[in-house]
This record gives sequence, structure tokens and C-alpha cells, in this order.
Amino acid sequence: MAERATPLRLGSTAPNFDAETSNGPINFHEFIGDKWTVFFSHPDDFTPICTTELGAFAKLEPEFTARGVQLIGLSANHVESHHRWIKDIDEVTGSNLKFPIISDPERKVAYAFDMVDYQDTTNVDSKGMALTIRSVFVIDPSKKIRLIMTYPASTGRNTAEVLRVVDALQTTDKHGVTCPINWLPGDDVVIPPPVSTEDAKKKFGEIREVKPYLRFTKAPQ
Repeated sequence: MAERATPLRLGSTAPNFDAETSNGPINFHEFIGDKWTVFFSHPDDFTPICTTELGAFAKLEPEFTARGVQLIGLSANHVESHHRWIKDIDEVTGSNLKFPIISDPERKVAYAFDMVDYQDTTNVDSKGMALTIRSVFVIDPSKKIRLIMTYPASTGRNTAEVLRVVDALQTTDKHGVTCPINWLPGDDVVIPPPVSTEDAKKKFGEIREVKPYLRFTKAPQ
């Protein structure tokens, strides 16, 4: 078994790699370019939960694209398998999957991103090699990892949540605010504690102060 990579943290530079995908060969950093990227893994092709997930991401891709975000998936299977599986995904979910799916049969990318299940030792392929778990990385245009979510193989992800956190990250980066619990675009945002109320009023206008440390304002457009 390959050695575990140095743990990735929020703010880590996403590891670079070269790989084959369902859309041809890529260099990951070149693929990211100057865009936000959602990179997510799934355990195996032709499996039930993964099929529903990939279809859901494909259906939501126009929303990500509108935000300057690109999608890229990964599993341990070969490209030929990906191509056959994409046909099933589109048939089952009514999607039109266009984003690339990385082929990682040797788990080189999976170990670099720590996408391997160390708890469920039964989550292996026919050769006994560990399959990938359901990881999600949101990576910004500077190649920095801004969000990491990891799900067990038994539980599907929520594509709306992935889109929500992208909206939140882009909003906080652009306007210097923070987003409260269950925030959605259009909801009020929070003024970070280091910003004085006086400065916040100059910048944002009307401020609603609940506590000196909890101040809301309308989300800037």
C-alpha cells in the first residue's frame, strides 16, 4: 500500500499531477487555470450511489459554470470504463455529463489527496486495492484548497450544498464579509469582528447590530 501523503489543510496548494481523463490527458494545475474548481472523487464506476451523484453534478453544471466554476471527478477505473459508465449515468438520470472524470487505477492521485478509506477495509477493488471515498475539494484560482468535505461510501453528497459553499466563498472573497449558518445568496451577511461598526457603516451602509460581535448587513451585489 502506498504511503499516506502529507495531510492537506485549508489553504494548502492543491497537489499537481498528470492524468488521463474521460476527456483526454490533463495537467491538473493547467486544468485549473484561472478558474474555481470543484474536484470530487467517487468509489467506483457502475455503482448505485455514484451514478446518482455524477448525474446530479452534471445537471447542476450550468449553475457552476455561471459562477466561473468547473467540475472534475475521479475514480479508480480506467478511461474506457468511464466512457461506458457515462452512458449509463445519462440514461438513468437524464443528464448530459460533459466534465472530465480522472482515471486513477494506481491510486496516485487518491493518495496525494488522501481520498482513501482507511476505516472500511472492505472498500477495495478486485485486486484488493483500496477504493476512493467521496471527497470534495473546492480549489480557488490560485490553486489553494478552500474547502474539504469527506463522506463515507454509504452516503451520497448534496450538490446544492457544494454550490452553496462556492457562493459563500466567492461572496466572502469579493466583499470582505462572512456567511452565517444556512446562508444562501440574498440572505444577510455578517461583518467580521475586526471591522469596526463605524467602518462597516461607511462600507456597507445600514448595519443591524445584535451584539457588538454579531452585526448583519445586506449582502452586497
